[in-house]
Amino acid sequence: MKIGVIGIEGGWSSEKLADTVAEKTGGERVLINMEDVRLDLPSGNAYYNGHNLIDFDALIIKKIGARYSPDLLDRLEVLRYLHERGLKIFSSPYAILRALDRLSCTISLQLKDIPMPPTTITESVDQALVALENYGEAVFKPLYTSKARGMSVLKDGPDARAAIEEYRAENPIMYIQKTIDLGDLDLGIAFLGGEYLTTYARCKTNGAWNTTTASGGKYRPYEPAPEIIELARKAQADFNLDFTCVDVAITDDGPYVFEVSVFGGFRGIQETSGIDAAARYVDYVMEKLQ
Repeated sequence: MKIGVIGIEGGWSSEKLADTVAEKTGGERVLINMEDVRLDLPSGNAYYNGHNLIDFDALIIKKIGARYSPDLLDRLEVLRYLHERGLKIFSSPYAILRALDRLSCTISLQLKDIPMPPTTITESVDQALVALENYGEAVFKPLYTSKARGMSVLKDGPDARAAIEEYRAENPIMYIQKTIDLGDLDLGIAFLGGEYLTTYARCKTNGAWNTTTASGGKYRPYEPAPEIIELARKAQADFNLDFTCVDVAITDDGPYVFEVSVFGGFRGIQETSGIDAAARYVDYVMEKLQ
């Protein structure tokens, strides 16, 4: 059985998954960086480091770029072409395309009445000012990002217009979310094949406004109430991702979902629960192939 991993060299989860695939299949360890793939049309062959991807039994997508950006959509189109030609890919490029863009993910969640923090989408500086006045304080979030990179926390006040104009210069479509009190943690609720796997918490350690590990956050075990798990299950269900983590905050106003992650990591799961998510994922893929 020949399975390749789409990932990033040096990335903890990518390397872990590639190691696990090689161990469980007994085959060659192939970690594929999409930057170095060549798709040849109309033959339909896709080459990487001496391999033709169409010859694999399956590919598992862990990461398709070191940073989130619209470029990832084009890489997904390459994979979509291979998927259409019969190559099994986990998660499917279609599923990832629906959730990768923050706005697309948010619209899908809102259409299902999933509770999220109050959010405004606009290209207008004037309308962004109205939203900020209503919220008092808000997080301006790029449409393609992870671990809070590129996000700005702005407060209503005399300097707000200038700050918004500066932000809009880099982000013409502004995604503006009211700041909510997270307390000291938020949750990553993991699902494999749509079934609940485990939950971990990301905890603030240094007064940062967010809990991401990039801002110094730390993982710890957490056992959510059944209704929180069901909320996360409902949030991820229609995306049909083979592996995902749903980001959930517990607040005084109830739980809020931030996003359904297309590239949920393995480290938080392993550190807090001892579950080897990479091994579980590879077992799942091999079972599907058989």
